[in-house]
Amino acid sequence: QVQLQESGPGLVKPSQTLSLTCTVSGGSITTNYYYYGWIRQSPGKGLEWMGAIAYSGTTYYGPSLKSRTSILRDTSKNQFTLQLSSVTPEDTAVYYCHSKDRHYGMDYWGKGTLVTVSS
Repeated sequence: QVQLQESGPGLVKPSQTLSLTCTVSGGSITTNYYYYGWIRQSPGKGLEWMGAIAYSGTTYYGPSLKSRTSILRDTSKNQFTLQLSSVTPEDTAVYYCHSKDRHYGMDYWGKGTLVTVSS
């Protein structure tokens, strides 16, 4: 059973880079057919898929945030990170790390972490 845990600052200033880490347990981030990514939910809005990194290391990004988003991984720590640059208060949201097993169709979620963008 894959378990995901987000970590990072809860407050970021406008124009800075938001950086979050997801630590994975119960499985390797290089296991075939697994994708690891980030989804966010802003206040009063629906879920927004931000992007993912595949078991192969290939990255995929959602069109609306692609220019500001980077997803990286550290295989030695079994972690992957989100970097969102030039944040504004509109980037205030609960950020979830997510995993998809494309072979069996299973989804795994972290508990989510609230990030507030404010000066």
